[in-house]
Amino acid sequence: MTQLVWGYLDEYEQERDDILDAVDTVFRSGKLVLGPSVKQFEEEFAAYHGIAHCAGVDNGTNAIVLGLRAIGVGPGDEVITVSNTAAPTVVAIDAVGATPVFVDIHEDTCLMDVGQVESAITDRTRCLLPVHLYGQCADMDAVTAIAGKHGLTVLEDCAQAHGARYRGRLAGTMGEAAAFSFYPTKVLGAYGDGGATITGDAQVDANLRRLRYYGMEQVYHVVETPGYNSRLDEVQAEILRRKLRRLDAYIEARQAIAARYAEALAGTDLVLPRIADGNSHVYYLYAVHHPARDKILAALRERGISLSISYPWPVHRQRGFAHLGYGQGALPVTERSAEQVFSLPMYPSLSRGDQDKVIDALLDVLATM
Repeated sequence: MTQLVWGYLDEYEQERDDILDAVDTVFRSGKLVLGPSVKQFEEEFAAYHGIAHCAGVDNGTNAIVLGLRAIGVGPGDEVITVSNTAAPTVVAIDAVGATPVFVDIHEDTCLMDVGQVESAITDRTRCLLPVHLYGQCADMDAVTAIAGKHGLTVLEDCAQAHGARYRGRLAGTMGEAAAFSFYPTKVLGAYGDGGATITGDAQVDANLRRLRYYGMEQVYHVVETPGYNSRLDEVQAEILRRKLRRLDAYIEARQAIAARYAEALAGTDLVLPRIADGNSHVYYLYAVHHPARDKILAALRERGISLSISYPWPVHRQRGFAHLGYGQGALPVTERSAEQVFSLPMYPSLSRGDQDKVIDALLDVLATM
């Protein structure tokens, strides 16, 4: 089984009554699209972040697409980001007609190397899009300082960082806007697709709400094109409302599992996750590195343990982005990470017994390398 199935089934058994009650609540309300559950979730998710506005959308990719458009990014603009991310980050930039420009990452954290950003800025640069990867934040003091110096906007990609903090500030509260995914594996996950974009700017929020609803400000009257049909589903919103109350508990469970992994694997030659200065890590993934990654994974599969790789191909080396012109070696740290990274199972309901199985098998395999 994949980690998604493991985590989903365990969580569903533990939270089944609440989840079924959420579904029943929506169906009995008779309001199935942009109804009270979406409104309440938006208010509660914004309040969790101490920010004024939240617009629920249909998935995390569109949370970025609409976020970019809402802050004024479009055709002819450039957006500086990283290639060490899930492809949707870059797909979203392309979807608004902008050009993604990549900088490399730090070796030890795999986060954006903000020191490379200024040299990538051109007269077409409009936005910085830092990715809060694996569960911790990029260096947002440096990002926002550069943005302010050059008159750029900042959109945070928080798909993997619900509840993460940077110098005490929650991920998603440090730029003009921030995009979240609620895909089922996320730290805060729905039971299907879902996303949200948060902002402290009332005009950006108004733009988001118009864009997610065909470009309409009132029913049947389009005021902006192109608009989208990109609404968060009522059922998913009600489930997310209930799970939001447990978000801090989910994070604590992930951190406890990460601490067990760190203690058990400290004496090995695995490169374990490093928490960047000022960060609290929520461990969406527990990503490790080893130069013999592929041999390790093959040996684990023989023992019945299949682990995932996030991500095996840097975005700039994927065929769909060949037109961007980044050749082999353009981003050496990113490319090296892609050859060595893999993730250990990580979800709140992962039992100590299953943790031990992974740890013991990994220690046995590493001893033969």
